[in-house]
Amino acid sequence: MGEKRLGLLVLYASQTGNAMDAGERVGREAERCGCSSVEVLSMDAFDPDCLPLELIVIFVVSTTGQGDVPDSMKEFWKFLLRRNLGHQWLHGLHYAVFGLGDSGYQKYNFTAKKLDKRLLDLGATPIIEKGLGDDQHRSGYEGALDPWLSSLWSALNQTFPTIISSDSESVLSQIGTLDQAKFQIIYHGSDNVQQSSSIMEDYNNNEKVIEEARLMSPARYSHDDSRPHHFLKMIVNQRLTQVDYERDVRHFEFEAHSSSIDYQVGDVLEILPSQDLVAVDAFIQRCHLDPECYITVQPKSVDKRLNDVVGPVKLRTFVALTMDIASASPRRYFFEVMSFFATAEHEKERLQYFASAEGRDDLYQYNQKERRTVLEVLEDFPSVQLPFEWLVQLVPPLKTRAFSISSSPLAHPNQVHITVSIVSWMTPYKRKKYGLCSTWLAGLDPHSSTGVYIPAWIRRGLLPPPPPSLPLILVGPGTGCAPFRAFVEERAVQSLKGPTAPVLFFFGCRNEDKDFLYKDFWFSHAQEHGVLSAQHGGGFSVAFSRDQPHKIYVQHKIKEESEKVFRLLGEGASIYIAGSSTKLPADVTSAIEEIISKEAGITKESAVLWLRRLEKAGRFYIEAWS
Repeated sequence: MGEKRLGLLVLYASQTGNAMDAGERVGREAERCGCSSVEVLSMDAFDPDCLPLELIVIFVVSTTGQGDVPDSMKEFWKFLLRRNLGHQWLHGLHYAVFGLGDSGYQKYNFTAKKLDKRLLDLGATPIIEKGLGDDQHRSGYEGALDPWLSSLWSALNQTFPTIISSDSESVLSQIGTLDQAKFQIIYHGSDNVQQSSSIMEDYNNNEKVIEEARLMSPARYSHDDSRPHHFLKMIVNQRLTQVDYERDVRHFEFEAHSSSIDYQVGDVLEILPSQDLVAVDAFIQRCHLDPECYITVQPKSVDKRLNDVVGPVKLRTFVALTMDIASASPRRYFFEVMSFFATAEHEKERLQYFASAEGRDDLYQYNQKERRTVLEVLEDFPSVQLPFEWLVQLVPPLKTRAFSISSSPLAHPNQVHITVSIVSWMTPYKRKKYGLCSTWLAGLDPHSSTGVYIPAWIRRGLLPPPPPSLPLILVGPGTGCAPFRAFVEERAVQSLKGPTAPVLFFFGCRNEDKDFLYKDFWFSHAQEHGVLSAQHGGGFSVAFSRDQPHKIYVQHKIKEESEKVFRLLGEGASIYIAGSSTKLPADVTSAIEEIISKEAGITKESAVLWLRRLEKAGRFYIEAWS
């Protein structure tokens, strides 16, 4: 084994960007504590084979889905689970784990917990107890991160004083010192740039422009994440719920603009939403930027992603494609940096308070709870004039939005369908807010003469496509029915060519006449000899929660079909659950455990183990979202 690297490595695994932000904060604070060699990397940018060469590693990891590791951690985690790694493989490595999760989920912070246990099993030494951030905390994950970091620097200062030469007091004392921006902006005159098309043409049609803009983004997109797999044309925009109903759920259908769409049922469609160009221009004007100039964004340190020079890109295009200025809320560090550029004393004081430990809860109420956007925050502090190099670093990246695909490629060649709830809500201060992507999609007219081509990616989902011989028990209330519409479509096409196994589907909504999504579709397949018919061995059952005095949910309907559910399980059926992450997975799982206990004549504890074995055998899947 080679010599240990005498520095501090921060490895983060992020799905939405929170773990990346937390990881970068760990790196900043390590530098403020006197560490001269700090490296902050995404897990997929680090070779796990080199882990034994590190002396100190801080892991910052989020949990996705139902206890799943983020995409950027999958290969790293697979490597750590190798059986040939001995119990002393990480001897001499000192580590700490901080997890980001939501206690509303069943498997709260599961990634951090299993990573901590595996590192211990491999002989690594914990510096302090793992930290668990909770989105449910009144200050979000920072409610746990603040005290955890304070303990971390104190412990490292005592154990490795030559590497971490001061403790958390030093971090606090340096709050008044501005760090160096990590990116530089190179401006190009329009005379020196080959101009291919206008901004709208670039944005809608030119995959090269999108790829170059996203490759330059500090969000560190890979080449695959930067270049869209497809450009889609909307051909159907249909409201599924009644017009007078408070919830607006839409059925969208798309066709590929040029290439054919290759996907399978259970896959996910990611869409890059278009920002309101009025908001984009307002941001550019507020920041006194030239929208027509061309820029190249480069990290000040060497970035292995940018082996090839990318850019330049028009500034307005870069902002529109990569910087979420009118949807996402800025992070705490944004307010700290803003305080250095505030010329009005009362604004500077307020920003410094928000950036302090004492102001953390008030900042959470002002910022995250109210879902303040970058543009709104900048307008609230008019004396602040942030340099563009800081804005590029600090403004949240514009992220793709993921939707379960609700169509089968066998039934709809070269088309992809999704089922989308149009998001809107009222903030605590009674401000109406709208979801960026869903609202944009709802406002598109498929019959428009100009047309809009939507950048999209196809990803593997959490629900693997079932073979036609596999019996299915499907549970999908609300928009959770989306992937199962695809499953049923596919099974119907397969049944025309040969025998198929039964499908039992449980759907739920509030009112039969208000939000019974795809009502005619389900009933058509539940008719005699349809794939959801009782004659075929399956069935269709629906729960209307608000059509009677007492509420009825899908778990109640599942228990009503106790014998059929158990019979299908005995025939080798797989269980698929999709929908809200709050109570659905736990309630449905509990109902199935009750059925197993009752029908098999075993204890509830044995039924829990029975279902756990089903999950390990790849016959129990959950896709849930918040």
